[in-house]
Amino acid sequence: MRNTPHATIAALTLCLSAATHAQETPLSTLSWMSGCWAAESGEPGSGEHWLPLAGETLLGVARTVKNGRTVAHEFLQIRLNAEGKIVYIAQPSRQKEATFTATSISESAVTFENPQHDFPQRISYRMLPGERLAARIEGQRGGALRGIDFPMKRAPCEALAGG
Repeated sequence: MRNTPHATIAALTLCLSAATHAQETPLSTLSWMSGCWAAESGEPGSGEHWLPLAGETLLGVARTVKNGRTVAHEFLQIRLNAEGKIVYIAQPSRQKEATFTATSISESAVTFENPQHDFPQRISYRMLPGERLAARIEGQRGGALRGIDFPMKRAPCEALAGG
């Protein structure tokens, strides 16, 4: 069999296409979350930091600063569970770990739910114009539907050092 330029180009295109698809994962859709996000209404140092996707996991940390002191923190993961579903695992300060399953994913928004969790039962993130991120938790608490918004803006990671 003789190699023609067209066959060589076709083979290279096929290899490059396969390599590109091999790097894409279900979690790639959420790459917009990576980076440092400063709380728009919080004290310096308050916000979230999401590491870029690696090892099939997005890792995050959140911190709330009040009166110059850290009053709450949370370790976060977004990964595939054993069933291949995208899950959000939150480990807040002074609370048990909780897992929420993705129920809606788009190029600029994601919602996770766990109806059995005390509060919240729903966590969502949405990219907004101007490098802003809207995070929200909501659910039933004390018999009433409640929601808390966490507006953030992209910031240099040093800004989350609070200095």
